[in-house]
Amino acid sequence: MKTYFHIDELPRGLKTVLSVGNFDGVHHAHQSVLRQNIRRARELGVTSMALTFEPHPARILRPDGPKQLLTPLPLKLRLLGEVGIDAALVLTFDRDLSIMPPQAFVEQILVRALGVREIHEGWNFHFGHHAEGNVERLIEFGKAAGFKVVTYPQLRHRNEPVSSSRIRQLVAEGNVQRARVLLGRPFSVFTHPERGRGYGHRYAVPTINLARYDEQLPANGAYITWTRVGIERFDSVTNVGNRPTFGADSFAIETHLLDFHPLELTPETELEVFFLRRLRPEARFPSFEKLREQIDRDVTKAQHYFRLGGSSHRPR
Repeated sequence: MKTYFHIDELPRGLKTVLSVGNFDGVHHAHQSVLRQNIRRARELGVTSMALTFEPHPARILRPDGPKQLLTPLPLKLRLLGEVGIDAALVLTFDRDLSIMPPQAFVEQILVRALGVREIHEGWNFHFGHHAEGNVERLIEFGKAAGFKVVTYPQLRHRNEPVSSSRIRQLVAEGNVQRARVLLGRPFSVFTHPERGRGYGHRYAVPTINLARYDEQLPANGAYITWTRVGIERFDSVTNVGNRPTFGADSFAIETHLLDFHPLELTPETELEVFFLRRLRPEARFPSFEKLREQIDRDVTKAQHYFRLGGSSHRPR
């Protein structure tokens, strides 16, 4: 997938089938629309493209409100590429873009810069200043400018909406199994090792502390996970929380690799932890020995899970 970060980078004469959105999570509903986008682009012989924004518009429009993302930009772009889209344009969402009227957004960006032939969007798509543009207005603009608009109804699974907000709620509750169904893959945290812990040499300890992570995290507790360290993947148990047994709260994400072997680890090593099942909520133990016993029980449950086939269909 080609990625562009400014309109000036786009090739001249570009013609596209386009989908516009935040695509947080790149979940089942996003994937469904994007696959139709790709199919039509192939039929028309043009570029399939996703237009997204950085930062998330909510962080500009509602700066005082929380907005932890399911997929920070590097992960979102990787997932868009895995769907099979030809190209992505990442526009900086700033004040100028936020106050652009809907018609100007269509004329200047969609038509003039992106050469749109068709637009594929979900039923609740909004755009332009104060989100004044909607799919009905987009259809009107399309008739005038010569492009087609294809809209899709809300996707539901077992009467539950497949949406970024619903998936964020499930993850925040620790229900990573249900979130996995709506996402189409396990929820993951994408980061690096915590700095200042002696990394940068042959690493011989099976527990890795993750660097500070400001995006969406699952509820505090212990989880059965996969952990990707660079290009290697390990079965693992991961704890998210404040480590109350150690006294003063000290938030950390610690992943214990079950099939560990010594490996090279630096502060720049990519880590991705995939959350498969919640084992238990966070708890305070009367002693380190009791905590150690609980960790051993967590590891035993995780090993049983993987023996029963929980490690099948590993992420790529």
